[in-house]
Amino acid sequence: MQAGTRWVEANGTVSRVAVEGTGPVLVLIHEMGGTLESWEPIVPTLARRFQVLRYDVRGAGLSQKVRGTLSIGTLAQDLAALLHVLGAPPRVAVMGCAVGAAIAIQFAADFPDRTVALIATSPATGVPAERRAALLARADELERDGAAGHLDERLARSFPPVLRRDPAVFEQVRASRAAADPFGIAAASRMLAGLDMGAALARIGCPTLVLAGEHDGDRPPPGVQAVAAQIPGAAFKVLPTGHFMALQTPELLLREIESFLAPERTA
Repeated sequence: MQAGTRWVEANGTVSRVAVEGTGPVLVLIHEMGGTLESWEPIVPTLARRFQVLRYDVRGAGLSQKVRGTLSIGTLAQDLAALLHVLGAPPRVAVMGCAVGAAIAIQFAADFPDRTVALIATSPATGVPAERRAALLARADELERDGAAGHLDERLARSFPPVLRRDPAVFEQVRASRAAADPFGIAAASRMLAGLDMGAALARIGCPTLVLAGEHDGDRPPPGVQAVAAQIPGAAFKVLPTGHFMALQTPELLLREIESFLAPERTA
């Protein structure tokens, strides 16, 4: 794959992609409301060993915007099409955060021959029935009022004060969430409200690591552990971090990635 940042048309949409490094391909898929910059603190280290592919998911960042609905199957197909257009090798490792982890899981389930390993951090594979109405109401609010509303309340769960060791990092996260496209987040929220990934989780056949954050109020460890339990043979760990592991505790996350993605596992 050619190094650099550019826009690529694939699967009927245009995505901004960034490729760095050499070696086996590792795909990083950001969280809802995030962008490919969500992984910035860990990319320089990973690029010493991997060819790292990041991209703005359909409807997020500087990729093509969406109006209407999204589906997890389409988002997994987006990645498969990107890999084809970019000329990626036959098999890749995939890693995602939250909704990005759901995309990685769906990709691994739908394209098992293309997936050598999977890492899912704080996977957002659905919401309890009692939370669906609130999430749908939030989607309506996003389209009406924008992404900045109730932002501090939400960040108190995903980026609590105990993890705000570097005020500059927190302020950048806060600002980026306020600037995110509200229609893209609304579409992803509606998708999440109706998501049931039980069948996909059961079809995962590659080595899998599922990580939960001790301080993650959005996806607390018991819920993440329940997701991991549905993936055959998955390893599960709780780390002293939060929802945005790459931004909050990059060194800690890097240790887990590099330990799990041993050379024999990504060959």
